[in-house]
Formats: sequence, C-alpha cells, structure tokens
Amino acid sequence: MYFSAYSIISEDQEEQNNFQLDFINALTPTRMPPHVLNLKVGAVIMLLRKLNQLAGLCNGTRLIIRKLMPNVIHAEILTGHIKGLHAFIPRITLSPSDSNLPFQLQRRQFPILLAFAMTINKSQGVFKK
Repeated sequence: MYFSAYSIISEDQEEQNNFQLDFINALTPTRMPPHVLNLKVGAVIMLLRKLNQLAGLCNGTRLIIRKLMPNVIHAEILTGHIKGLHAFIPRITLSPSDSNLPFQLQRRQFPILLAFAMTINKSQGVFKK
C-alpha cells in the first residue's frame, strides 16, 4: 500500500491550515492518482503521465508490476513497439490542471492507476478479433 504526500500552494498561509487532512486525501482530481494505491506484483497498471517518450513511458502505456519497492516500481511494458522491456516508475510530484479548488494541490505519488478496464478514449483504434 502506497500513500501520497501532498502540499497546498497558496499565497495565504492561513488558508493552508483551513483544510483537514481527510478532505485533502479524499480529493482525486482528473488525471491524478488516488491518495492510497493498493498494488500487488502481477497487477496491470496504466501510466497517467509521460515519463520518457523515447523509452515508451507515455500517458496510457500499460505495464505489469514485477517488483514493488518504497520509492520505485519495477514493471514490464505490455503495449507498443517496446513490449516486454522493463521500466522503473518513480514517485513524482503531480498538480491537477483543471482543479476548481480555491488552492493549488500538489501530490507526490506514483503516476499510475490500476488498469482493470480500458476507458473509451484509450480504446479508440483497438479492434476486437
């Protein structure tokens, strides 16, 4: 189980203290991983951010977890021309771009989601045999 670390960016120092930890942890803005990631070796995950385009680590890339470590996830790429290659996914600082919150949230977490199903947008161009 991986927990995120967060920070609130606001010019008003008093405003930063107005929000309870439970409220901040419950927020899941668009394209942001949740506060808690329950992961297991063998789980299929999808990247939410472009980490290294040349290495094939782009938004929407599917991977399978091979090893879980405190600050990095060892995974095998399942899609694209580099299928089968191994990659290391680090924790990064993420900020939502379309937040309607009165402050800017930054969350340090792995940029992934469990990939049990494919979204409609990600499935465009995929053909069923």
